[in-house]
This record gives sequence, C-alpha cells and structure tokens, in this order.
Amino acid sequence: QRCVVLRFLKSPPNQNKTSEEILHHLQNIVDFGKHVMKQFFGENYVHHGEIIQLPLDFVRQLCLKIQPERPESRCDKDMDTLSGYAMCLPNLTRLQTYRFVEHRPILCIEIKPKCGFIPFSSHVSQEIKHKVCRYCMHQHLKVANGKWKRPSKYCPLDLFSGNKQRMHFALKSLLQEAQNNLKIFKNGELIYGCKDDQDFACDWNELARHLKPFFFPSNGLVSGPYCTRTIVKELVHVITMTLLSSTDACRAGDMKTVPISQGRSYCEASAFNKELVRNGKHKLESSGLPRGCLLYKTLQAQMLDMLDIEGLYPLYSRVEQYLEEFPEERSTLQIDGPYNEAFYEKLLDLSTEDDGTVAFALTKVQQYRIAMTAKDCSIMIALSPCLQDECSEQRPVVLTSKSRFTFSVSVLDLDLKPYESIPHQYKLDGKIVNYYLKNVQAKDNPVMSSLFKENEDCTLVLHKV
Repeated sequence: QRCVVLRFLKSPPNQNKTSEEILHHLQNIVDFGKHVMKQFFGENYVHHGEIIQLPLDFVRQLCLKIQPERPESRCDKDMDTLSGYAMCLPNLTRLQTYRFVEHRPILCIEIKPKCGFIPFSSHVSQEIKHKVCRYCMHQHLKVANGKWKRPSKYCPLDLFSGNKQRMHFALKSLLQEAQNNLKIFKNGELIYGCKDDQDFACDWNELARHLKPFFFPSNGLVSGPYCTRTIVKELVHVITMTLLSSTDACRAGDMKTVPISQGRSYCEASAFNKELVRNGKHKLESSGLPRGCLLYKTLQAQMLDMLDIEGLYPLYSRVEQYLEEFPEERSTLQIDGPYNEAFYEKLLDLSTEDDGTVAFALTKVQQYRIAMTAKDCSIMIALSPCLQDECSEQRPVVLTSKSRFTFSVSVLDLDLKPYESIPHQYKLDGKIVNYYLKNVQAKDNPVMSSLFKENEDCTLVLHKV
C-alpha cells in the first residue's frame, strides 16, 4: 500500500548474529548512506531509508513466502528472521520525485555501470592495465569459469565517455547481453534482464511489445524487426538523456578528486574502439560528462581509488600490522564506523605522498572502500509518460519522437565494501590480469606479440639508394 521495499540482512547458515549486532549493522548502512554517500552523489539521488522493527511472526511468514522466489545462487545465505529489524526504503522502480496517480504506467531501467576509468597509478605492475579496463578483462575470466556463456560487448568507459555515439553503443551492448548489469521493470515487475547467473535469451521483440505503448502510444508503427529496432533506439536515447541530465547539487560535485584526463579515456578492448581502428580512425572523441550528472559524480567517487589495488595493498598491510599490535585502536580508527561527518571529512584528503604513517595508510584504505562501493552501485531510472500540459518547469522531462517522459534518477547498492575484502580484491586482480595476458592477448595477436615485445619502439630507417 505504501509502495516501499523491506530489506533484511542475510548471513551464512549457523552464523546468527544477536539482535543488537543486526541493529548496529543496519544503523551503519543507514548512517553511511546519509553522512557519506549523500555527500558524494547528492540529496535527490541517495535514499538511505530508515530502520523499523516488525513482528517476528510476520517476518517468518514473509521468509517462507519469498524462499521459492530466490535465485538458487543466492540461497547460500539465510534471511534474518530472529531480530525483527529491517530497513524500509522507497521502491525505486517507481518515480521518486512526485506523487503520481498509481494507474500511471511506469518504466524503470536499472544499470550497474561498473568501473568507468583505467588505472593511472604508477604502482600498476602490468602495462596491460593501463590499456584495457578491468571490466573487459574480467569478462574473459567469467566466461572461462562458466559464469556467462559469452563475453559482453559493453565497456564501462564507453558509457562514462559522455560521447552520445559511444554511450548508445554501450547501452545497446548491455541490452544484447544483460548479464547482471541491466534490468528493466514495468510497473514494478521485472520484464527484461538476467534471470539467474546463467544465460537469459535476449528477446528484443518481447521487450518491444512491452515498450511500444510507452514510446508509440498512438500505435502508428507496424510490427516486425523495423519496429523492434526503432523502439530499442528510442529506449537507448531516453536512457542516455536521463544519464546526462543534472537534477541535484552536492558538495562532492565540486570536489575535484582526480582530473579525468589523467587516465586514458578509452579501452583498447572495447568493441567500439576496435571498430574505429578497423575503419582507420584512431582518435576516439571524448565529449566528457556534464559536471552535475550522476555518471560524473559516480566516476569522481570511483576515482578515489588513486593508487590501484597494487599500490593500496601494502598500505592495508601497514594498517593490519598496526591493529595486530594495538587491537583496541580499531574503534578509534573508525574502521567499522561510526560513519559520521568526521568519517566523511577524513576522505577529503587527496594527497598521494606517503609519509609512512598509519593515518595516511588508513585514509587511502577508506577512500579505496568508497571507490569500490561506487564501482559496484546501481543506477535506477524511472520514467513515466506525461502529457504536454502536465510538464511544468519544476519537473525534469525527456522527449522522444512521439512521447515525453517525466523521470527520476536514483542510486542504490551503496553499502560500504568490507575492510576485510581487500586481500580478496588483491588476489582477484592478479587472477584477472594473468588470465587475460595468457589467454586473450596472446591469442589476439600471436605473430605481433612474438615480433615486438611490449612497449618497444620500432624505427623505420630509410637509406638513400
């Protein structure tokens, strides 16, 4: 009735936490959203929710009811049914900015954009990391491990480029191979996206059938492949325009973490880039993102990872060593919270000069955790058709050839990444890079790779004859 979402903690079987621990954990999630992520993304984009207590009988019934709906891959953890605490959040598949009449149809697109830049850190040991983005490399390892049937052509650097042509290509690639990076909801029901961690047949015609009333209300289009292509094109255009729109101001929007030009603005493995090179063009146009848009803010938060995991890992070890000697300092250092204004203020120190202190190491570790959170967040775009006379100046509106939509953009999945996951990230990074170098780069160009070693200049000498 209130169109809200209840979120419960999950934990591995036989690892039950006390009610106090669960309440503390949930409070940390709320505080982190309110005091930290809101500063990075802005008031309108972040919905931190509130903690509520529910009757245990209701929670147990709910758990039994939803168990059959949970994907098999998620059933290794149990939902908390003992504490009665849950987070109450707005349903982001609905429009957030205005109270709409419930019968108004609503379309919602959820995108997990992933990391939108290439490491620029001097700590990077493998040159390939300065050329190919993490997402494109990881795709090959995931296919080899059987997680996906084939690699996606999506490259986050294309989406974050601000160049409409590249953004359209990235979004079409996501629609072709959604994996768990894209979902589409109609009136709150999932109509398109990956059902589980295995393959999901991308049926564009079925999607077009759902979307036709939104984009072509007068039914002027004939059906068939042309109709499907046109509708997908309209959808991609609308998503691009909403992602480039700016509907919020926040402190971090003005916070210059790292000049984006420090990193390379394209990825050599991107299918869009390869197409350009095949056509004899070697210069990728990078339009850049408007400062106020959510993608810009997401990228700024991601770029708090200034040292790369290779530069960060020794600093993590320094903090670990200190905690072994002085375990009682853990709470003073705010490793597990509280995530308050003081925690946020410490994140604003962007120096990269290591003075050998634990304080420096800890700041970089906390910034890395924020960056990891931003690399794994989801963006929700809710769209609802609006009539000409309804669209006032106060509402953000996006136009297509036959319709107009009012929209809201939100960001979710903003739980702080655990401090304990850093060693795992370090190992995974090595695995991804080594697999790519052995199995992909070598195969791509066996002749060239044996002729010219990485980074050796070749000079053509002309002699007079």
